[in-house]
Amino acid sequence: MKIRRVDSFLLSFPMPEPILLPYYGGDRTILKRDALFVRVEGDHGLIGYGPGQGSDTAHERIQRIVKPFLEGRDLKDPDALRVLFHEGPGGDPEVMKVYCAVEVALYDLLGKQLGVPVSELVGGRVRDRIRLYGSAGMYQPPEEYAAEAARIAALGYSAYKMRPALGPEDDLKTVRLMREAAGPGVDLMVDAHAWWRMGDRSYSPDTIEDLARRMGAYDIAWLEEPLPPDDHEGYKRLRDKQYVPIATGEHEPGEERFLDLIHSGAADIVQMDIVCQGGFALCRRLLSAISHTGQRFAFHSWGTDLEVIAAAHLGICWPETVAEWLEYPIYTIPGCKTMYPFPLARDIVKEPLDIVDGELAVSARPGLGVDVDESVIDKYPWIPGPWSYFRLTSPPATYAISSDHSVKWAG
Repeated sequence: MKIRRVDSFLLSFPMPEPILLPYYGGDRTILKRDALFVRVEGDHGLIGYGPGQGSDTAHERIQRIVKPFLEGRDLKDPDALRVLFHEGPGGDPEVMKVYCAVEVALYDLLGKQLGVPVSELVGGRVRDRIRLYGSAGMYQPPEEYAAEAARIAALGYSAYKMRPALGPEDDLKTVRLMREAAGPGVDLMVDAHAWWRMGDRSYSPDTIEDLARRMGAYDIAWLEEPLPPDDHEGYKRLRDKQYVPIATGEHEPGEERFLDLIHSGAADIVQMDIVCQGGFALCRRLLSAISHTGQRFAFHSWGTDLEVIAAAHLGICWPETVAEWLEYPIYTIPGCKTMYPFPLARDIVKEPLDIVDGELAVSARPGLGVDVDESVIDKYPWIPGPWSYFRLTSPPATYAISSDHSVKWAG
């Protein structure tokens, strides 16, 4: 089968009103949420879809570099095409990451041609389900975090992740209230990546260690990115204290740094985003490395249901002792108010994902097993510009966020 056409589509959902979220070091304003999906058509009329990073940079690279490379080529072995791309226009690591996101659509197309699910093309499934954790918790008073944790647990999820940054004592109070509200049977994840990017109010290493020790009393599942992501030595020292499990990885720039994170023992849980950090190819190598170390893996996912199902197809190729968790963003839905609405995340697929008791059942239908609803192209037209802004109090600074993946910066 030849690849006849490659297209990418940028989409936006504008917030009804700008959302202002104050935190300890400043505030964040959210104006919209963006998304991108890739459409690859074969010469026999079959179509493969994949998620992409919701940014005009990713879209431009697909149209200018990836599309001309793929169109007209035979689709027999995605691995071989990836090697050819890397030897050609994929010498730039950031361009290569975009290609690896497009590659998900190639696997979807090939799976449909061969009549097999993507999971059989990327390793072979060893199970049919993967655990989800409900991810929300955006800068709010402690009592509201606790109420949100209870709401998400009531939806059937066995885990809840939030983002603190209210000041050390209020952060600790938040964890205590969440544990009381959710009960002992719900895993709690604390995503602390704001702590190291609050300018002059960023927490010191001593404060971070003290918080980790005190949060450990509430049996949290992990403390995520409490330190700047480049500080692997600091992560190793904190992990060695064994106060709480340590998670990190979503800001690693490439395979070399990921392997250092793994082999140095700097984290209990290694995280990666297949859309933003290297696709199935890199993730497969990382999962293999983790399987020999006793660490665990959790997919970072902060986009649409198309991204979630793509990650799930790879996750179920490994036992739960290796690929333990898949992040599932819980946007505001009828009956459950969380961080903000993002209906595009669900509307991009025609049928809801099969989620029961906090686990995602992965269909054995060919390809990704979902049908993309192309009407979202007209329903959610692209709005140029950043989707949110961080404003620091001290030193005064503003950072624009213009992609799905959070930007690595420390004020």
